[in-house]
Amino acid sequence: MIRRAGILLWLMLAPAFAGEAPTRSPAEVMDILMWNREPVGGPFELTDHTGKPRTNSDFRGKLMLVYFGFTYCPDVCPTDLQAIGLALDKLGTAADSVQPLFITVDPERDTAAHLAEYVAMFHPRLIGLTGSAEAIRKAADAYKVYYAKVDTPKDTVGYYTVDHTAYIYLMDREGNYLGFFPPGTSADRMVEIIRPRLGETAR
Repeated sequence: MIRRAGILLWLMLAPAFAGEAPTRSPAEVMDILMWNREPVGGPFELTDHTGKPRTNSDFRGKLMLVYFGFTYCPDVCPTDLQAIGLALDKLGTAADSVQPLFITVDPERDTAAHLAEYVAMFHPRLIGLTGSAEAIRKAADAYKVYYAKVDTPKDTVGYYTVDHTAYIYLMDREGNYLGFFPPGTSADRMVEIIRPRLGETAR
């Protein structure tokens, strides 16, 4: 999704990674998230930017900010990740109860080593996650994320980009979906929504 003057414009559907056609269109994703038509979130088995295997249960007891994107994203991803980092700074010591996660939708290029360099630019507590194409697709489907590989013109052989929805998912301490922040949400707005949740305990 591309942001233009505060208006969210849907990307055109494009061919997905081979054998991994997206199960939802961007419009369907928005409908699900806005109206809670289906469960959002679920188990995943991925690898973090240090090479350590990670599952969703590793983060129980903390609120989660989950963002799907890719390191070669030119504008939306870095803007939103920067806002997440700033929100954590504004929360101060309370940010220890919030775990930000960046899950790549481009595992072909976003290796653990590459993610390690990338996430360090935004916040020391940001964890980058990658894995096999199948594992990424499973996690994305659980969070109702749309993404699709888009080849560029022939004069740039071997280069491609990835269309994707760009929501920041807020999950509770048990991994349940609370809501989402759309692209371009300010750090102040995130703090305003997150802070009241910090006093809540896991059931």
